[in-house]
Amino acid sequence: MFDWRWEHKLDNRPYFFLSYAHTPSWGAGNGDPDHWVHILFADLCENIMHLTDLPAGAPVGFMDRELRSGDGWPEALSQNLAVCRVFVPLFSPRYFASKMCGREWFAFNERILRTRAGGGGAVPAIVPALWTRVELDQLPDSVRHIHIDHAAIGARYAEEGIYGLIKLNRLQDEYQETVLRLAQRIVRVATESPLPPGSPRHYERTPSAFKPRGEGPRRLHLSVAAPTRDTIPGHRDTDPYGESAQDWNPYPTESTQPLPTLAEELIRSLDYRITVSSFDDEEVPEDLGAPGSPDGNGGWRYRADEKTPPDGPVILLVDRWALADEERQRRLKAFDTTAGPWVNAVVPWNRADAQCQSEEGRQLAEELERTLPLTLDRGRRTDCRMAVTGVPTLKAFTDILPAVVANTTRQFLKHATAHPPAGPEVPRPRLPGPLDPL
Repeated sequence: MFDWRWEHKLDNRPYFFLSYAHTPSWGAGNGDPDHWVHILFADLCENIMHLTDLPAGAPVGFMDRELRSGDGWPEALSQNLAVCRVFVPLFSPRYFASKMCGREWFAFNERILRTRAGGGGAVPAIVPALWTRVELDQLPDSVRHIHIDHAAIGARYAEEGIYGLIKLNRLQDEYQETVLRLAQRIVRVATESPLPPGSPRHYERTPSAFKPRGEGPRRLHLSVAAPTRDTIPGHRDTDPYGESAQDWNPYPTESTQPLPTLAEELIRSLDYRITVSSFDDEEVPEDLGAPGSPDGNGGWRYRADEKTPPDGPVILLVDRWALADEERQRRLKAFDTTAGPWVNAVVPWNRADAQCQSEEGRQLAEELERTLPLTLDRGRRTDCRMAVTGVPTLKAFTDILPAVVANTTRQFLKHATAHPPAGPEVPRPRLPGPLDPL
């Protein structure tokens, strides 16, 4: 039997990807503003070489310092994010304001989520380091699931960050100890919890894991319209289903995890606060009115006397086999006629599932078109048309879901009614006109 440890020993991938926010130049003649980050990178590489048996010339780590704008640099970033063993983000206030850093974080974290979905378990391959002190309330929602005990490395490090240690000569001992402990942790994580390589993501199409600076909490609701093992037709394969709609796993040969769970984790990694529920448990309004006319009150139009403000955009995760239940199909049709433009659908349809590719599967596809014509047409008019025509694989699902989230959020911000805080109206100030008294 082949020993995977020997395979890992021969692995020539970089041990770590150093993700950091570029500091802008602030004056002439001040040199490289990221000089000290490069010093840290070199010291980490030196320590890792001493802690491992890497041969001379092997890639120890990756840092974008040597890249220059122009052809090839996005591909180099994407390739190294897809193969490096550990991701080391340098936390600072500037880091979480950087779209580039947010893209790097998302691309690497997506590898972790796919590995977990494939049965690889939890892989703690993100090892954050403090470049400067960052308070807990400064961390985006998308990174707060990472357990960080900076004080365990050292009290001065937790207080000053690596930048403070490296800049002050009197703290050089603390700096050297911090770098050694960080290098030891990188090697331990890479060895004990190896993360398999993934496929490079297109850099320009990779979303950021951090919401734009100054933007408040982002919310999204995921509604799962899928049957259970008790409600599917008798001839339908039971493998993709469980006791609840949220147990639905349309890609059982690719994933051991329910798809709604993976979708929830992926959307949360985009810095959203997400709620998930089964469509069967949700209330769909019976007072339909004119179809397709949004009123700005939420995922679908509420009755005119309701004043509930919208919480956020809505994504309907729908299995065509859900239409086998007549009552569910009726409710889905009612949902479609009242859904605002900030409601979009994603239709997983496994190309490896013979029943999905059968004549019955094609009939279900036609039936879904008759059931959700407005929602599906809205999806076809976006740049992620495949979301509503049938997502064939798990990789295609994780690739397209962020684009659906972005499109749905844009529509929500464009159409949803703003609800100002309660209180007296404050008149807008205006400039005095020529006839106003002085």
